[in-house]
Amino acid sequence: MPTDCISFRDTAFVSKLICDYVENRPELQALYHRFPTLENFKDQLDAKQSEFSSEKRTVLVSTLNNQYVQLSPSYLTTNAIQSLADKDTFTVTTGHQLNLLGGPLYFLYKIITTINLAKELKQKYPNNKFVPVFWMATEDHDFEEINHFNFQNKRFQWTHQSSGAVGDLSTSDLVEFVKVFSNILGNSAHAIQLKKLVKNAYASHANLASATRYLVHTLFGSEGLVIIDGNDSALKRLFIPQITSELTNQYAFATVSETNKELLKIDSTYKVQVNPRELNLFYLKENLRERIIKKEGAYSVINTDITWDLAGILEEVNSHPEYFSPNVIMRPLYQETILPNLCYIGGGGELAYWLQLKSYFEAEYIQFPILLHRNSVLLISQKQHQKLNKLKVTVSDLFKNKQELIQFQIKKIASLPIDFSSQKEQLKQQFKQLYAIANQTDKSFNGAVSAQEKKQIKGLEALEKRLLKAEKKVHKDYIERLESIHLELFPSGGLQERFTNFSEFYIEHGDAFIESLKSELIPLNQKFHVLTL
Repeated sequence: MPTDCISFRDTAFVSKLICDYVENRPELQALYHRFPTLENFKDQLDAKQSEFSSEKRTVLVSTLNNQYVQLSPSYLTTNAIQSLADKDTFTVTTGHQLNLLGGPLYFLYKIITTINLAKELKQKYPNNKFVPVFWMATEDHDFEEINHFNFQNKRFQWTHQSSGAVGDLSTSDLVEFVKVFSNILGNSAHAIQLKKLVKNAYASHANLASATRYLVHTLFGSEGLVIIDGNDSALKRLFIPQITSELTNQYAFATVSETNKELLKIDSTYKVQVNPRELNLFYLKENLRERIIKKEGAYSVINTDITWDLAGILEEVNSHPEYFSPNVIMRPLYQETILPNLCYIGGGGELAYWLQLKSYFEAEYIQFPILLHRNSVLLISQKQHQKLNKLKVTVSDLFKNKQELIQFQIKKIASLPIDFSSQKEQLKQQFKQLYAIANQTDKSFNGAVSAQEKKQIKGLEALEKRLLKAEKKVHKDYIERLESIHLELFPSGGLQERFTNFSEFYIEHGDAFIESLKSELIPLNQKFHVLTL
């Protein structure tokens, strides 16, 4: 699997904020604590070790053992769970929604980046243990985001009346999906293996959380990956102080609001990923996940008749912490409260909102983790690679948008020169002399000189467009082939990793596909990988 890498900035698919972060722009350093280098993990683990108590470790191990009761975890996963009781064991964590069959490909890349980073850390710090953790977003309630995936340009969608946390959704009505999807896979050895995985996950587990745990464990349990469900009473009990603080102090709203202002002062073109609410908690029960609001000293759950005064809601927190669900602002704090975590690994959108949270963590006295952008990948088959070579398209060229790519390639292969950049530059130099003459005679001539310059530049550009249009007609077949391969690699004009499901490659290569990814992806190489299968 040959690998090429290009910078995130050159892909044009990664935000300026994240490009600046992975390039370690000094102006951003106030938004995080330690940059992701192997050397910086030493101070991070020392700080986390002093903060994370043995009592938390005991609860964590007990909870994970309970969550794995029905799964029969691998030997490595069992050992990894037990090792979390040791003060010298730490986690590196990624998280993901409970997308049907994992959703887009980057679901794999997150997990593999996490597994590979744990291995690198073990080599660097052999006296410590590092456990890769996959956090299931079981408390989310946006079913429309997770109920589908794309396979060979077909959309498979789960239709279901949903309310409450998605992890609790019954999988009973996925039996038909399993049949329909299995029927189109064929009967190759890899197809049979994939059918078994899908059936065992979605036809043999009662809810979406347990189905997802089975799916992820089957793919990665051999690496000692630990899968955690935060929607757990024992774990929420560890979070009672932070829930109480949110209800009484509302540090999240104050600190994140201020950070958002500072972010835009650094660069006004940055996008603020999330905005805090005055209260950043949901009330969570069966078929219910609604926001908690505070008005005139009273607390209530929107779209219900549930209300409390301060004493009443604090009593509810202490009696039933599992009823309180953190939103996107508080969920990172919850994760870092209950895990001995060193690093969070996520995509650009995730890291953008994590970069808004450091001051909030400081207000709650929780160690802020190192942030690492997950590996990003474009997968190209041998056949596609051959087509690109014939079309004389390079890896970096691929990331231009389609129209830019077509124009760039036509200019490259055209029989006549249709790029007048050198002529336009010569023209500009000539007009510099005219400006100098105008300034020496009558500065009022500058306007006339400028108008003439614009007219002649515009004339050259018009000639370029006409020649380009003519060359496009000549190379119509070339353009059709170029558009076809671009659409294959960038479905709907977007990144493959955000559209295509892993099953499309698994059915061709089986477990060797995932093994190849594990061998090729380097977590701390913060570039976009292009892999030829």
